[in-house]
This record gives sequence, C-alpha cells and structure tokens, in this order.
Amino acid sequence: QVQLVESGGGLVQAGGSLRLSCVASGRAFSTYDMGWFRQAPGKDREFVAGITWSGGFAAYADSVKGRFTISRDNGKSAMYLEMNSLKPEDTAIYVCAARSKKGYQLRSQDYNYWGQGTQVTVSS
Repeated sequence: QVQLVESGGGLVQAGGSLRLSCVASGRAFSTYDMGWFRQAPGKDREFVAGITWSGGFAAYADSVKGRFTISRDNGKSAMYLEMNSLKPEDTAIYVCAARSKKGYQLRSQDYNYWGQGTQVTVSS
C-alpha cells in the first residue's frame, strides 16, 4: 500500500512557474514508476510526465515537453514536477500516480495508486 499527497499548486500568471511535489508513504517507493496526470473541466484525464523507478528515464506529453521537468528523490520518497513558461491551457488539477505493476509504458494510465490532486490555475 502507498498513499500519495500532492502540494505546490496555486494561481500564477502566464509565463510564470510552479513546482509541484508528491510525497509517498511506504518504503517501496523506489521500486515504483511514477507519473503526473492532469484533468481540466470537461476534458479527459491526460498524461503529463512520467519517470521510471530508477529516475533514469522520463517521458513527457508533447504539450509540455521543453517546459516541464519531472524528477524524483527516492531517499525522500518524493517526486517533483517543475513547470515553467506556464500557459492558461495548463490550468487543471494535477494528480500524482504510482505503479508497482510491470510491463506498462510510463504514459499508460494503468497505475496502481493515485493522489487527490492539486489545483494549478494559470491566468492570462
């Protein structure tokens, strides 16, 4: 079992930056693939970024590539999403996810555990 808690969301102007954090319970954190997803009103949940258990590989949605950076610190059981050059279309609830299952790509939505999310609002 693992519980995920996100923080760092807020209201920023277009072009600004935010750093989201996800803290996980459980000592098995370092064995899990991790990812960030987001969901805006009226839209489907979409993959944003993912990172393997070792932190050696990462994947990004085309819409955020070059602006967002995902990282993790297994010693702190934490994952981060550095968001730069934010746009109004980035406005959404951002959710942290973890996966212990094997055989899935990072962008898959087949994750075992999900956080409650943190709101990111980007004003024009």
